[in-house]
Parts: sequence; structure tokens; C-alpha cells
Amino acid sequence: MRQQIAGIFLVISLFACSKVMAQADISMSTHWYNRANYNPASIARTEYIYLFSNVRQQWIGVDGAPKVFNVQASEYIHDLRSAFGISLVADKIGVTQAYNPMLTYAYRISNQHDWSMSMGISAGVFVRSVDGTQYEAVTTIDPSIQYSTEKVIKPDANVGFEFQNNHFILSLSTTHLFSIYKSDSLFLNSNHRYGSLIYKNSNPDLFNYHLGFQVVNRHNLTVYEGNVSVRFKHTTGLIRGPREIFDLGLTYRSSQQATFLFGLNISQNLRVGYAYDQNLNPDYRTGTHEVMLEYRIPSKAASTRCQCENMEYWYH
Repeated sequence: MRQQIAGIFLVISLFACSKVMAQADISMSTHWYNRANYNPASIARTEYIYLFSNVRQQWIGVDGAPKVFNVQASEYIHDLRSAFGISLVADKIGVTQAYNPMLTYAYRISNQHDWSMSMGISAGVFVRSVDGTQYEAVTTIDPSIQYSTEKVIKPDANVGFEFQNNHFILSLSTTHLFSIYKSDSLFLNSNHRYGSLIYKNSNPDLFNYHLGFQVVNRHNLTVYEGNVSVRFKHTTGLIRGPREIFDLGLTYRSSQQATFLFGLNISQNLRVGYAYDQNLNPDYRTGTHEVMLEYRIPSKAASTRCQCENMEYWYH
């Protein structure tokens, strides 16, 4: 029954007509660790070359369920007060396949001793293809189903701003700028608006923690999301302080979804993570797995080595 419902949903969502809703941004649970997909300003991390990747399998047990692959790399150059990044998102759901390669640039507008303000922009293309030959319709002569193969390539861009100090991160961004004021279509990702506020505290000797709240708006749909995460540390007795070991987190969305997050610091600069989403709708309970890999290559020229006593200041 669950597979039949999912199949009906996929077919309805893929009708290539003027009333089809534009596609949504990829869904990720580990965006609390890396905000670059939604806000390009966040790549202005001044301590290291940053590598991030995650894989997401939604709707466990449902044929044609979404699969997402995401990989990113960025580096901050202190002399230019600029960060440069590259990313690729691959998203497959049912008979559709989408690719979204982007180049990202972020500039640190203000780089004070205890706070910073950055802006960023991402530019690239959005490629979506629909392979109608994969349809398995009950009625093969249904005129509303197109059995041909279609592919469309469109320009894409995101823009964002981010303020950060010792305890707060304020993030504002908007994605898919070229779809603003355009009618919806199957081959268009709709414009999204993001706003988030994170409170972080790394002062306790045995753990760090953060509290986060995010609002996402798309058309007439608004989703609220809250997150709490605790990162446990081990005291080393060294001047540089305790070593981070692992973190646990919980997220709840107003779309009736809850997420459990787990991260493990294999070394000081290598972390792996896992997230499990659970749909709380009693009529459609499905789970989602997501695996994350995060790696840092420290930069000896990092500005925070001179400005910030707490070396974890920008690592969030």
C-alpha cells in the first residue's frame, strides 16, 4: 500500500503541464553542520580548506524514493578576504534525475576581532532529465503521461549573508534566483528563502552545545525547524585544551519530521556523521538515512590563529 501511494505521488508530481509545482531544494538533515548548500556566505571559514560530502536515502522501502549525493570543497584566502568553493548535487527521484554544479564566492565584509559579516554568491546550472520510458503505468494509453525522454539545462544562482560572533550565527539567504517571478514547471527549482539563528557555546570543559532555529519559505509553504546538538570533549591536559570526540543532536520540523544526528571525530580534522529522519505522520511513517563526511586541511595563514583565542570559533 505504501509503495502504491508513493507511485501515485511520483506520477502526479511529474506531469509536464503548466500547473505542475516547481521542484523543492534537496532535503538534508546535516545542514546544521554545513550551511553552504543554502547560504554561500558560510564558506568564509578562515582556518582551513574545507571538504564536505553526504549521501541521503529517503523513504526507506519505497520504490523510486529520492536519493541525494552532495560534495563540496572550499578555501579561504586571508589576503583577499575571500573564499572560493565548488559543489555538486545529484538528486534522483523516480524517473527524474537532477544535477546542480555550482561555483561559490564569499567575501568577508567585516573581519573584526570578535565578530564578522560575510556575503556570498553561488552560480552554476541546474540540469533535470525525465526518462518517460521508465514509467510503469497501469493504463499505457493514459494521455497525461509522456513516455519520451526530456532534458533541460537552466542557469542557477544563490545569494546569502551571514553574521557570526563568539556565540551567535545569523544566516539569511535565498536560492534559485532565476526562478523568481517565473511560472512553475517540472524543470525549474523554485525560489526558497532561508533564515536561521544559532546559539553556540564552547566554554564548558566537557562538551560544546548549540541551539538552532530555521525558517524556510517556498511559495505559500513555510517550514519551521529547531535543533539542539551537544558535542562531547575529552580533557587532554594540554595548553590547546580538550579534544572533541562525538556529538549527538535532535531536530524537529513543523512538517512532522524528527531527526536523530550522530557525529564522530576520528581525528582533530576528520569527522563522520549519521542522521536518521522519521516521518511522524501516522498515515505515512517512513524513515530516511543520511551519511556525512567532513574533513579539514588546516591553513597556517588563518586569520583566526592571530585573532581568536578559541580555535573552535569558526568551526561550526
